[in-house]
Amino acid sequence: MTSNTHIDSPYQESLKSTPNAIKKRLVSIDILRGLVMLLMLVDHVRERFFYHHNVADPMILDETDTSLFFTRISAHFCAPVFVFLTGLSAWLYAHPSNGNQRSAQSFLLKRGLFIIFVEITLINFSWFGDYNALYLQVMWAIGLSMVALAIVTKLPHWLIGCLGFIIVFGHNALAFIHFQPNELGYTLWTILHDRGFIFTGESFKVKASYPVLPWIGVILLGYFIAPIFSSHINAQKRTSTLILCGISCILLLLVLRGFNIYGETLPWVSGVNWLESLKSFINYTKYPPSLDFLLFTLGIALLLLATLEQANNSITNAIAYFGGAPMFFYILHLYVLLVSYRVLVSMFGTNKGEYWGVDSIWQIWCIAAFLAILLYWPTKKFGVFKRKSNAAWTKYL
Repeated sequence: MTSNTHIDSPYQESLKSTPNAIKKRLVSIDILRGLVMLLMLVDHVRERFFYHHNVADPMILDETDTSLFFTRISAHFCAPVFVFLTGLSAWLYAHPSNGNQRSAQSFLLKRGLFIIFVEITLINFSWFGDYNALYLQVMWAIGLSMVALAIVTKLPHWLIGCLGFIIVFGHNALAFIHFQPNELGYTLWTILHDRGFIFTGESFKVKASYPVLPWIGVILLGYFIAPIFSSHINAQKRTSTLILCGISCILLLLVLRGFNIYGETLPWVSGVNWLESLKSFINYTKYPPSLDFLLFTLGIALLLLATLEQANNSITNAIAYFGGAPMFFYILHLYVLLVSYRVLVSMFGTNKGEYWGVDSIWQIWCIAAFLAILLYWPTKKFGVFKRKSNAAWTKYL
């Protein structure tokens, strides 16, 4: 089936009132978002059932099996792509296809605060099944990034782009700044740049696990590049722009990383063979995401986005459902994992020290594939309902 053939899938039907060219743009975004949601599922299955082989940041190559290493690398795409597409989608919200522009500020602010609320309540509880600690993770970072974007949306578009570039390219230069827990500025800097505990009590603690400053830069860049998805830009120009940006990211990465110039605190070294050298070369810091981390993940993501506008088959349509209802899927899969883990422990006890887990990484991928199939149907149903519903609350999921 060619890309010019109409598809009568429920996903496409939910967009049937949208012009065909715009429909392709929207579907390509959802496919990419859905793809990273599925990679996120694999990583969360790993964290639930392979935690006895936890990984450091960056990974310690001598202590990390190759299959585990590349499984973790695949998950590196999740946060940057999702944050980048959040900024892109915010611009599309403010510039709908009917030409009647609207302010995204209020929506970004409300949805950002909603995501933060969900993070500190439903999502935090889903990780542990109790509430003895609060870990401010990816949804916290997304929520704060949305709030930051809401604040600057009234600025000239070029200035928003400049701020994004300055933050993404410049935050590694701030690595020398550190604060001790008893020093003024520690809490703010921990939230912005250096992950750590911002509160420690006898029965409760709070940790900022995702420093948000680089993510603010990423969401600003997503918002900045979004006009190429305007209905006034043809597909050929959009595709060529995405390819140019993606290749530029990769080439810059090869220079900066290849010569260990800038952009990553951990230098790469030649290994005993090409595979070990490659692993060292792509072993980047995620907390906070280094410049090299972002060039690597977003560079590849831009190239993927350039190809997905022509994607038109049953697999990509299925993946798009996961990208069309991301918050719903995110919360649902975390609680499925929590309940599944508790059931297995109650039935079999712990078999990996204090944890229950599986023996091999291939089993993690099999479990994730099974859960993806299992959760596809409720996610699909909700996604179709969300697109057809006028209820405001559905837009937050």
